[in-house]
Amino acid sequence: MRLYDIARPLLFSLPAETANNGVHTLLEGAAGTPIESAVARQYTVDDDRLAVDAFGHSFDNPVGVAAGFDKNATIPSMLGSLGFGFAEVGGVTAEPQTGNARPRMFRLREDEGIINRMGLNNDGADVVGERLSAADVDFPLGVNIAKSEHVGTDAAPADYRYTYERVADGGDFFVVNVSCPNSQGFEELQNRDAMEAIFTELQDAGAAPLLVKLSPDLPEPAVEDTLDLVTELGLDGVVATNTSTERPASLRSPNASEQGGLSGKPIEGQSTRMVKFVAERVDVPVVGVGGVSTAEGAYRKIRAGASLVQLYTGLVYRGPSTARDINEGLLDLLERDGFDSVEDAIGADL
Repeated sequence: MRLYDIARPLLFSLPAETANNGVHTLLEGAAGTPIESAVARQYTVDDDRLAVDAFGHSFDNPVGVAAGFDKNATIPSMLGSLGFGFAEVGGVTAEPQTGNARPRMFRLREDEGIINRMGLNNDGADVVGERLSAADVDFPLGVNIAKSEHVGTDAAPADYRYTYERVADGGDFFVVNVSCPNSQGFEELQNRDAMEAIFTELQDAGAAPLLVKLSPDLPEPAVEDTLDLVTELGLDGVVATNTSTERPASLRSPNASEQGGLSGKPIEGQSTRMVKFVAERVDVPVVGVGGVSTAEGAYRKIRAGASLVQLYTGLVYRGPSTARDINEGLLDLLERDGFDSVEDAIGADL
């Protein structure tokens, strides 16, 4: 039995956000100590077949941590030590935000899902930018940039630009979040004119590589509008997808009625279908997010067209060995199917 199998009942006896904060405190305490090196030796899978090149960066493996887990860039080096090939911090807003009232995070244990309505709580671009500049990491680090809650649609481009300029020095790629379901004003951003204004402002500020994060709930015409902009403006990638406000009929947890964005296993199929939809329409790397917790799930997204995959909820349910287990499993799946590398498997089902 793994150590996490013993620890998880204790963690799950705590409110979800309390447990999450406790894990962060432990990881922060281990950063920069001999524990971090010991963790890296245990969880890192070093194999060239896992390497991926995307939007100008080299990734030792395709498994990353999604935005929302390390909101304030306090533990990026520890995420690397846990065997992840990259991480995306944030979402970061121009000013500090406290987010929505607690409780605002709920486990759906029976469904291996989470519902959150955190509301983009973070320390703000100035503080996070300083942390990123001081971070000592040896893997690509992305920054999720979001709109401040009090800012209207017309002022959104300048708001995004302010945040980008504060985090630019410490980020390797930048993800424009126009699809957060848990903060006010984002629905108004999910139209062509609003998004074009934001992307153009960020490009004028020099933001690159620049990716856009899609909602899984957008109808196909709206997704196609966004993908047209990706091509027309020369954006560098697409992240598919954010959390979902929809509730599948299969949900069994009593927490399924909570408001907020649903993540984890219940949206895995929906997310993978979106990955394929996007990959068939754009010629840029796609980052697949939603329900990834096993090698098989990651592999399905890769074969559907994802160059990289991210997870958050899977880490909650599977524990610190998640990246290692997925990477080891990917090697087995590549060998089974006759692929020499992850890159050879990308889009195999298209």
